[in-house]
Amino acid sequence: MALAMTSSSPQPPSPSHRRRRRSQPATPTPNANPKPKPKPRAKALPLLSDVGVGRDPAAIKYYARVASNLAGAGRLRDFLLAAEGLRAAAGDDPSFAARISARLLSRGVAAAVRERGLPFVLEFFRDAERVRVPAVEMLDADASDTVAGACRMLLEERRMVEFVEVVEALARYGFYVQGIVNPMDVLKIFVKQRNPDIAIRYARIFPNSQLLLCNTMEAFGKRKELKNALLVFGALKDQLGGINMFACRSIIDICGHCGSSVQARIIFEGLLADKITPNTYVFNSLMNVNAYSLSYNFSVYKHMQNLSVPPDLTSYNILLKTCCNAREFNLAQEIYEEMKKKERNGLLKLDVFTYSTMIKVFADAKVWKMASNIKEDMQVNGIRLNLVTWSSLINVYANSGLVDRAIEILEEMIRDGCQPTAPCFNIILTACVKSCQYDRAFRLFYSWKESGIKISLSPEQKRGLDGGFTFCKEYPSSGSTILVVPFRPTVTTYNILMKACGTNAERAKSVMNEMRRNGLCPDLISWSILMDIYGTSQNRDGAVQALRRMQRVGMRLNVSAYTVAIKACVENKDLKLALHLFEEMKTHQLKPNLVTYKTLLAARSNYGSLLEVQQCLAIYQEMRKAGYQANDYYLKELIMEWCEGVLSSRGDNQDFYNLDLQPKRKESFNLFLEKVVTVLQKDTDQNQTVDVRGLSKVEARIVVLSVLRKIKEQYLLGRVVQDDVVIITGHEKTSRTEAETNAVDVVQAIVTVLTTDLGLEVLIGPGSCPPVSSKPKATTKSRSNLEQVSKEFTRRPQGMIKIPLNSLNHWLKKKAVRIAE
Repeated sequence: MALAMTSSSPQPPSPSHRRRRRSQPATPTPNANPKPKPKPRAKALPLLSDVGVGRDPAAIKYYARVASNLAGAGRLRDFLLAAEGLRAAAGDDPSFAARISARLLSRGVAAAVRERGLPFVLEFFRDAERVRVPAVEMLDADASDTVAGACRMLLEERRMVEFVEVVEALARYGFYVQGIVNPMDVLKIFVKQRNPDIAIRYARIFPNSQLLLCNTMEAFGKRKELKNALLVFGALKDQLGGINMFACRSIIDICGHCGSSVQARIIFEGLLADKITPNTYVFNSLMNVNAYSLSYNFSVYKHMQNLSVPPDLTSYNILLKTCCNAREFNLAQEIYEEMKKKERNGLLKLDVFTYSTMIKVFADAKVWKMASNIKEDMQVNGIRLNLVTWSSLINVYANSGLVDRAIEILEEMIRDGCQPTAPCFNIILTACVKSCQYDRAFRLFYSWKESGIKISLSPEQKRGLDGGFTFCKEYPSSGSTILVVPFRPTVTTYNILMKACGTNAERAKSVMNEMRRNGLCPDLISWSILMDIYGTSQNRDGAVQALRRMQRVGMRLNVSAYTVAIKACVENKDLKLALHLFEEMKTHQLKPNLVTYKTLLAARSNYGSLLEVQQCLAIYQEMRKAGYQANDYYLKELIMEWCEGVLSSRGDNQDFYNLDLQPKRKESFNLFLEKVVTVLQKDTDQNQTVDVRGLSKVEARIVVLSVLRKIKEQYLLGRVVQDDVVIITGHEKTSRTEAETNAVDVVQAIVTVLTTDLGLEVLIGPGSCPPVSSKPKATTKSRSNLEQVSKEFTRRPQGMIKIPLNSLNHWLKKKAVRIAE
C-alpha cells in the first residue's frame, strides 16, 4: 500500500514550478523585529503511484535521491515516509534501499543523536527495519562513533539499566555493540555493584556470552561472593547448548576459594544427577577443594575409577596433599610407590611437585631419612630441586632438631644454583628457638647479616652458577671461588629473634628497635610477642603499656593482641583488668575466640565471693552462645570448692567427689553448668526453686550447695530470705529401674548434706511426709530417716525436697553468729 508524502517533501519538477520560482524576489524585505515563522503543518500529498512513479527505475532513482536528501537534512520521519512510499512503488524489488545515500543517512543519524538523543534514534532504527531499510548497516564510521559515544556517556553517568537497554536494542538492529566498550569492563562494574542479574542480562547480548559469564562468575569468586557466583553459574547452565566443563571446574574452584567445600560437593552431585560425566579436571578441582577430607577424596577417586575417567598426575598429587593434611604418612607412602610403579610402566612422569609434597609429608612426620631418600629419587630421575623442595628439606631437618644438617642443606642449595630466600633462613632460626638454642640463633643471625653466607665453589660449580643469582659477591681465594650470598632479614626474622629473648623484655625491645633502624615496621605479631614476654616476666604494666602504644601509633588491634594482654593480666593475678580489656575488646567489635575464653576461665584457682563465680559463669555462658563447646573439668572443681565453703570442713568430702566428679557425658556436664548458671543468676528475693533433674548425685549436691552459699553471702550483706527453698528431683527418661535408682541416690545425697552436714530440716514429697532433721551426734537417727526417705521416694520418685523458711533462717543466724565471734 502506497503512503502519502508530507507537504515539505520535494515534488517532481515541472515547468510551471520553475516559472513561479523565477517570479519571486531574490531577497525578502527585512523586518525590524523578525519573528520565527511557525513550521507549516504537514498535509497529505498525492501518493507516489498517483504521480506516475509505478515501477519506473528512473522515478525510483529520483525519489531515492529525495529520501536521501531528507535524511541528510535530519528529517528522519519524512525519510521514513518517503522510503515506505518507494518500497510500495517498487514492490518486492529491494534495490531501492541500496539507492539511498549512506553518507546522507549517516549524517542525519549523527545529527539526531546529538540533538534529539538515543531514544529517538532507536525508534528510527526500529521503524527503518519495518520499511526494510537496514539503517544501522548503512551507517559510516563517524555515525557509528557518535552512537557509541552516546552509549559511553550513559556508562560514565552510571545509568546502567538504560545503558543495557540501549545496547540490547542496538544489538537487535545489527549494530556492532562489541565496539562500544570492552564488555568485561562493564561486567566488572556490575560485579562491583553486586548485581548479578543485570550482569547476566548484559553478557547474553554478545555471541561469546558463555566466556563472558565464566569471567563474571570468576570475578564474583575473587570477591568471595559465592551466592552471586552461583547465580551466574545457574545462568550458564540455562544457556543454549548446555554447560561446559570449564564452567564446572571454575565454580568448584570458587567454592574452595570461598571456603565452602560442601557447596562444591552439591554441585558435583548435581552434575551426576543430570547424567553429566565430569572430566579429569573437574574431579581434580573437587578433590583439591576437599583436600582436608581424606575419606571424601578417596571416595571421589573411587567414583572417578567407576566412571572410567583416567586420573592424571595432578590427581595423584592432590591425593598426596590430602594425606599430608591428614598426617596419613603410611598411606602417602603407598600412593607414592604406586606412582613410581606407573612411572616405570610409562603411564606417569613424576614432577617436582610430587617430590616436594612427599618431602613435606616426611617433614611433618619428622622422618628425615625418608625425605633424604626422596631427594635421591629426584636426582636419579634428573629432576632439579626448586625453592619449595629445598625449603621442605631444610624444614624436615629443622623439625627433627638437626640444625647443623639444616645449615648443610642450605649451603648445598646454594651450590646447586638455587638462591635462598629469607624464609629458608627463618626456618633454621626457628629450629634454634624451638630447641632453646637462643644464643646460637643470635650468633647465626648476626653472622648472616654482617657477612652473608660464604660458600667455597670449584671452577666447575662456578661455571654452573653463572647467571643463577640476582645478587652475590665473589672473592678469589687460593684457586677457588668464595660465593657470598647476603642475608636480608624480614619482620618475621626479627619476630623469631624476639621469641629467642625468653623472658628478657629489654632485649626484646632492643630487637624491635633494631628492626625499625633497618627500615622495617613491627607488626601485630611483634607487639604480641613483646606483651607475652612482659606477662611471663610478671610485668603487667609493661604489657598494658605496649597495648596502648599500639593504639597510639594507629595499629588496628585484633583478637590475638587483646588475648595476649588479657593473658598477661591473668598471669599477674589481675582479673579485674583482664575483664576490663575483655569488655574493651568487645566494644571494638572484636569477637573473642576460644583461647580468649579459656584464658579468662582459668584465671582463678579459687573463688572468694558470689560475684566472682557469677563473672566466671557469665563468661562461660557467653562462650557457649558464641558456638564454642567447653567441657571444662577444672571449672567444675572450682565451683565445687566454692560451694563447699558453707560446710565447716571441706576435706572430709573429697572421697565422695572422687566417685563421679569426672563427667561421664558431655551433655551431662553442660546441663550441670547450665543449672548452676540459672540458680546463681536468680535474685535472692525470688522464689528459690532448684531443679536437679538429670544430674548425678555429685552434681546435684554441688548445685544445692551453690544456692545455699549464695543465700548465705546475700544474708550477710543484709538481704533477708523471704521464701522456702524447693528442690525438684526426678529421674531421666530411661528405664524405670535405672531412673528410680538414680533418683534415690540423688535424694539421699541431698538429704545427707542438708540434714547431717548443715543441720537443716527438710520436707520430702508433696508435703505429706514428716520433716526430716538431724543433729550432729545422732548418726543412728539419720540412717533411719534416710531409710524412710528412700522408701518414700521409691513410692513417689517424682517429688521434691523443701527447706522451710524457719529452718533456713535459723541456720543463717547461727552462721552469722559464728562469723561475728
